[in-house]
Amino acid sequence: MGKRTVSQATFEEMSVSDFFYRNRDIAGLTNPSRSIFVAIREVVENSLDAAESQKIPPDVYVRLSFESEATKDTQIYKLRVQDNGCGIQPRFIPSAFGQVLYGSKYKLKQARGTFGLGGKMAVLYGQITTHKPVLVTSSTGQEKIYSFKLMIDIQRNKPILLDRKVITNKDNWRGTIIEFTLEGDYLRAMPKIIEYFKQTAMVNPYANITFVDPKGRLYKFTRVTTVMPEPPTETHPHPYGVDVELLQRLIQVSTCLNMSTFLRQHFHRVGEITAQKFLEFAELPVNKSPKKLSHDEIVKLMQNLKRYKDFLPPDASCLSPLGEELLKAGVMKELNPECLVVHQRKPSTYAGHPFIVEMAIAYGGGVPKTGGFVIYRFANKIPLLYDEASDVAYKVISAMNWRRYKVTPDMPIAIVIHVCSTKVPYKTVGKEFISDRIEVRKEEANAIREVSRQLSHFLTRQEHVHMEKKRLSIFSKYLPRIAEFSTTLSGQTRCPDVDKLLKSVQKYGTEES
Repeated sequence: MGKRTVSQATFEEMSVSDFFYRNRDIAGLTNPSRSIFVAIREVVENSLDAAESQKIPPDVYVRLSFESEATKDTQIYKLRVQDNGCGIQPRFIPSAFGQVLYGSKYKLKQARGTFGLGGKMAVLYGQITTHKPVLVTSSTGQEKIYSFKLMIDIQRNKPILLDRKVITNKDNWRGTIIEFTLEGDYLRAMPKIIEYFKQTAMVNPYANITFVDPKGRLYKFTRVTTVMPEPPTETHPHPYGVDVELLQRLIQVSTCLNMSTFLRQHFHRVGEITAQKFLEFAELPVNKSPKKLSHDEIVKLMQNLKRYKDFLPPDASCLSPLGEELLKAGVMKELNPECLVVHQRKPSTYAGHPFIVEMAIAYGGGVPKTGGFVIYRFANKIPLLYDEASDVAYKVISAMNWRRYKVTPDMPIAIVIHVCSTKVPYKTVGKEFISDRIEVRKEEANAIREVSRQLSHFLTRQEHVHMEKKRLSIFSKYLPRIAEFSTTLSGQTRCPDVDKLLKSVQKYGTEES
């Protein structure tokens, strides 16, 4: 018998960019249609964040131009996005656009981006489908404008710098321009892309957004206000939201000499009295150095942090909700409804993360008539356009007893839901729908009941007005005939004036309503 050879398993390391190159579906780049939508969305969101971080009303210009045919169903496009944001310091530009999982989105604060992944994934997708570099031009408003042409070394997850230019900034321009080519199917993606811009304008009423499509058609969404929400601030983790790994990292970087100071400096809403009471509960000495904790003590500390019931809930000052006035302005701008009700819930928490739910319900006017409710979903001012049926909001709306609020499915009604949080509970990296967390579902349910009650009052008044108009229509139709018949019957020649009677009936009906 011959010898059997057993193949040996080989092990190798894979870089982050190589992983996402092989698994780009994770980031929503599933097909040419969806990929071009995701690429535009991610770069636009970076531009909006860059302007809002400095409280500058955003001006975002997007141009998608046709380059060449790729296959029978796809084309090569050039995408150019320009903003008036804070700009990027030149030393950060190569890594910010040429290194996956390198960015400014890893601090604990509200931001459109979650993983610092989207913009780089768009550039990576462009590179692997067209093999062309990305051109990034940026200035912080200082004397110089810096322009970089680069590609991503996928195997090493490092930027490859092809060219670098420095230009004198004569006009003190500030902002960033990103330009790259990518393969896509704009014809199929067009409805989603236009809807994305419309919804982005709705939830960012202080932004000017201009989009030029491959056929040269101009879509302009003009701001209706320069009032902006306060930018979100960075915060510390809440005790209820930590795990052993995070505790170990905090201990490694901490310069605190005792546990009391450690808890106060590294955790959200932990003061001196709370720290002392917790340490008594956890049976830990106040003066013990955190760096002298053993692994078992760290595990026990984490368990006690979650068990202790007297920590204050997270403070929502680190969040940047739209607010009722801005939400109202945005919905009025895009839908111009006959009736609009908005409501902002008080801050709540899930797993130690603060969040706020904002809700609006619009009736009539420019609300699209689709034979059912139109649902607009937003998270940290990002429109969520895919996988609606998987979102917790859809489940909440479907479970509502709408007849109780005099609402029927055929009515022209739009429901706008905005969730803002330091950590939105997305179920996928693609940021398309919010998972069914009990706390989020409860807040959304309470918010929709509140706006529905107010809409019900409006519909009741409308029904009363309709009934009055119907009653007056009957009076105005038959009273003249009754008067004429009575005049003939009595032998009179002059018909009585029924206008005074009609006015008195109309006045009575108005006073009642």
